[in-house]
Amino acid sequence: MRRQVMERLMIWKDAKERKPLLLTGVRQCGKTYICKEFGEQCFEDVAYFNFEKDRGLASIFEYDFQVERILDELGNVVRGKEIVSGKTLVIFDEIQECPKAITALKYFCEDKRELHIICAGSLLGVSVKRDGISFPVGKVDRLLMYPLSFLEFLWAEGKERILERVRKYEKTSELPELYTKELKRELKYYYIVGGMPEAVLMWTKTHQFGPVEEIQDNILLDYRHDFAKHAPKTEISKLGWIWDSIPKQLARENNKFIFSHVREGKRSKELEDALEWLVDAGLVYKLERVGQPEFPLSFYADATYFKMYLCDVGLLRRMSGVSAKIILEDSELYKNFKGAFTENYVMMELLIQGRHPYFWRSNNTAELDFLFEEENQMIPVEVKADVHTRAKSYGQFCKKYKPQKGFKFSMKNVGENIVEETRTYSVPLYLVWALERYLEK
Repeated sequence: MRRQVMERLMIWKDAKERKPLLLTGVRQCGKTYICKEFGEQCFEDVAYFNFEKDRGLASIFEYDFQVERILDELGNVVRGKEIVSGKTLVIFDEIQECPKAITALKYFCEDKRELHIICAGSLLGVSVKRDGISFPVGKVDRLLMYPLSFLEFLWAEGKERILERVRKYEKTSELPELYTKELKRELKYYYIVGGMPEAVLMWTKTHQFGPVEEIQDNILLDYRHDFAKHAPKTEISKLGWIWDSIPKQLARENNKFIFSHVREGKRSKELEDALEWLVDAGLVYKLERVGQPEFPLSFYADATYFKMYLCDVGLLRRMSGVSAKIILEDSELYKNFKGAFTENYVMMELLIQGRHPYFWRSNNTAELDFLFEEENQMIPVEVKADVHTRAKSYGQFCKKYKPQKGFKFSMKNVGENIVEETRTYSVPLYLVWALERYLEK
C-alpha cells in the first residue's frame, strides 16, 4: 500500500545529520507496515524488535547504555545475526513499553549516528506523561503518521491514471464531468471507509461495506481497550464519555467543544485530563480559536476555546451511526452530519500535509472554518459540504485582514475570483490533496 510518508523516510535515510527516528501516530494507522516496507525496499537487512510482544527485550537495556553491547545482544544473541551500520535497518516497535530503550536513543544518537534506527510508538505521548520517561530531547528526529489521506485512498483504489490526467489541467481550469463524477463518488467512499489501512485494504478487495464496518467496529473496540489498559482508573469512564460525545458535538451548528455537553453536571476541570489523554494518544485533534489573527498564530490561540475532530472520518461516520446508503444517496437524513464529516475530512487533510490549522471567530459575529500560515502569509479557508460557496464570514475576514490568498473548499468545480482584495481559489473537496499547487507563487 503506497504511503506518502515513504518519501519522508527516504529523505531521512540519506540525511547527513540523521538521528534515530521516532515515528508516532494513532494505533493501527500503518506504522509497523511502513517501517518494514521501508526496510525491505532500502536496506540489505531489517532487524525488527517489538517491545510489546517480547517483554524480555527490556532486560537488555537494564544494565547500561553502552551502544555496542546493546547492538551485540540484540543482533547476535536475540536474532542470531549481526547488526551492521549502513546495511541494517533497526526497528524498535511499541517502544513506549520499554522506557529505558527510549532513554538509550540519546546514546545511539551520540555514539552510533551512522546506524539507521526507527522507533515506532502508538501511545508514546501517553506513556511519557504517565511514566515520567526521560525523553531524549534534541537527540531524535520525529515524524508523525496519520491514517491514509484521500490521495492515498485513491492510490489504493488504483486511480493513478485519473490523477495524472487531473494534474495536467491548469490549476484554475474547470475539470470535465468525466473526472469530477468519479472523484465525487470516491470521496463518498472515503467518508464511509476512512483511512485506516486495514479498512481500506478490505474495501479494495471486496468493495463491500459490511466487512469494512466489521473492521471499523474492531478498531473502535481496540481503542476502548486501550482506555482500560493504559489510562488511570479514575479517567477510564471520562474517556468513554468524551469519546462518545465527539460526533454529537461536531454535528451541532456551533461545534465548539463544550464540556458540559459531555456529561450532565461535569465541568471542564473534571474532564480536561481525560481529553488530553485522547489528544496524546492521537485519537483526537484540537482546533483552537484565534480572535486576533497575527503572526505567529500559535501566540494568539485560545487554548480554552476549541473544536475537536476525530483521527479518521470513516471511524467518525461509524460512530455516528450514519449508514453507507445515506451518504451514497445523499439522503436528507445525512444533512445533519454532512458538514461535520466534511470539516473533519478537511482538518485531517491539512494535518497530513504538515499544516497547523486554527479557526477564527470574532465577537460571535463571524467565524472562519480554518486558518493557517504559509511562508509568512495568512491563509483563510471556508468549507462548504455542497456546491453553495457564499460565505459572509470569509468576506468579512478578507475585508478586515486583507490576506493575499484564500480558499473555498466545496463540491463546486475549480474556479478563481477576487473577494475584497484576496485572490480566492474555489477548490473541490476531492482536490484538497492538491492544495500545494495553489499555494505556489
